[in-house]
Amino acid sequence: MTLSGGASSGSSHGTRSLGSEGDMVHRMELMRKRRMESNRESAKRSRQRKQQHLDDLNSQVDKLRTTKQQLMVALNMTSQNYAAAAAQNSVLRTQMMELQSRLCALREIICHMYATTTNVHPATVMGGAATYHTFGETAWNSGSCSMQMVDHLLHQCF
Repeated sequence: MTLSGGASSGSSHGTRSLGSEGDMVHRMELMRKRRMESNRESAKRSRQRKQQHLDDLNSQVDKLRTTKQQLMVALNMTSQNYAAAAAQNSVLRTQMMELQSRLCALREIICHMYATTTNVHPATVMGGAATYHTFGETAWNSGSCSMQMVDHLLHQCF
C-alpha cells in the first residue's frame, strides 16, 4: 500500500494510525479555533462591560457636576441674601438707636415743659438725674414720670 509522500506500508493498520492521527490533529485544531473564538467573544463582552461601566461613571460625573453647579448658585444666592440682610439689619439698628435717642430727648423736653407749666422742678418730675441706656432704659421706665401723660403729650405733638 502506498501512502501519500511515497512511503508504503505492509498493513492497513498503519493507514488507520495515520488517519486517526490526522483526525486527532484536526479535532485539536478545531478545539483550538473554538477556544480562540470563545476567548475573543469573552474579551469582547469584557470590553463592552468596561465601556458600559465607563459610560455610567461619566454620566454620574456629569450629574454630579450639574448638582454641584446648582448648589454653588444656591450658596451664592444665600450668601448674597445674608449679606443684604446683615446690611439692612445694621441700618435698622442704627435707625433704632437714633430714634431711641430722639424719643429720650422728646421725653425730657416734655417733662421740662410739664414742670414749667405746673411750677414743679424738672428734677422732681424726672425723678432726679435721668440716665439713658442705649436701648431706651431710663429713669422714665422706673415710673417716676407718668408715662401715660408723656405718651399723651407726645401723641398730641404728632
